[in-house]
Amino acid sequence: MSEQPVLLPYGDPTFLADPFPLYRQLREDGPVRRAVIAGGLDAWLVTRYEDGLAALSDPRLSSDVRDAADPRLIELLPAFERESMTSNMLRSDPPDHTRLRRLVSKAFTARRVAELRPRIQEITDRLLDAVVPAGRAELVADFALPLPVTVISELLGVPVDDRHDFQRWTDAMVLRGERMPDPAVVNEAWQRMRAYVTAHLEAKRARPGDDLLSALISAHDEEQRLSQDELIAMTFLLLVAGYITTVNLIGGGIAALLAHPDQLTLLRDHPELLPDAVEEFLRYDGPVNPGIARFAREDVEIAGVRVPRGATVLIASAIADRDPGRFPDPDRLDVTRRDNGHLAFGHGIHYCLGAPLARLEGQIAIGTALRRLPDLALAVPPTELTWRPGGLRGPAQLPVMFTPGGRAD
Repeated sequence: MSEQPVLLPYGDPTFLADPFPLYRQLREDGPVRRAVIAGGLDAWLVTRYEDGLAALSDPRLSSDVRDAADPRLIELLPAFERESMTSNMLRSDPPDHTRLRRLVSKAFTARRVAELRPRIQEITDRLLDAVVPAGRAELVADFALPLPVTVISELLGVPVDDRHDFQRWTDAMVLRGERMPDPAVVNEAWQRMRAYVTAHLEAKRARPGDDLLSALISAHDEEQRLSQDELIAMTFLLLVAGYITTVNLIGGGIAALLAHPDQLTLLRDHPELLPDAVEEFLRYDGPVNPGIARFAREDVEIAGVRVPRGATVLIASAIADRDPGRFPDPDRLDVTRRDNGHLAFGHGIHYCLGAPLARLEGQIAIGTALRRLPDLALAVPPTELTWRPGGLRGPAQLPVMFTPGGRAD
């Protein structure tokens, strides 16, 4: 293994558009290696599938950022926000993680999510109704973004009209380029998001409804199973995680099909392949990129490589999901692929709680777009597409053209 950290060049538009040639080289170089990732942070990349699968279930690797040796990770959180914004399921370990996840898990079971299908289809058709007469659209802003934002807002009981505000604050907090963001900008976004969440919780407490936030407020006020910090953190996590990856799944999935017209035609002609196709989009070019961060509680050996205590370990699912040792012909998009045990949703106790909802939204959104937007094609050369910076991957915009007039069934 090379001792010199490799730099992931997040300032290079060519890399952002297609990071996979470099990823392939990193995987071939060795199973674990040091790298400089988004934000200029040092990390140990786990690049192969079996090692990544094991690491995601290794209790020696913590989800709590407070276990990280690099002080920049925690310093990005303003001091008065650190407790609340690290008190969520994503950044906690058992027993707190077990308790927090149990409070919301019933809302995201396969059965409960299936009950949302008619409403998701209704929102999808309404959004497409607005663009089909024109024969052109920007499918991220017009479709891929407002769909999951509307769904999670309704599930939580949050006004969907506020989406532009919390989207702007979220981008400031979570998107990473090649350098660390301006702490003042991140600080302001944290404060605005916390103020928004706190005000909405107070309004919901005064007028509870039949929604998930009202149930969480009850768990805090009456059952005392949530602290105030945990209630704020849970609301923030559900709101942001409920849309930020799904928009990239929808936009990225459609972009992948447009780059592979044979697969687009196959999927349009055989819509029964949609469940397999969504899994393939998640494997081939998923919304979490390059992967999932953990922090070593102690010195850990991974694939024969010693990783020191406090190190950031990046389980590079985007690299591992193209490991030829696990997936035949891994660089080929194949919507008929079976046995697709990708790592895009993680693994183990932190496996993505919203996976059933994301899958359903992806299937409905992409399937309906293919049905209602005939002759769908990019409206610009592929080289003009811009992609989101580090941590989350998807097209920032997706301008398309199509034959107008496709109607909802």
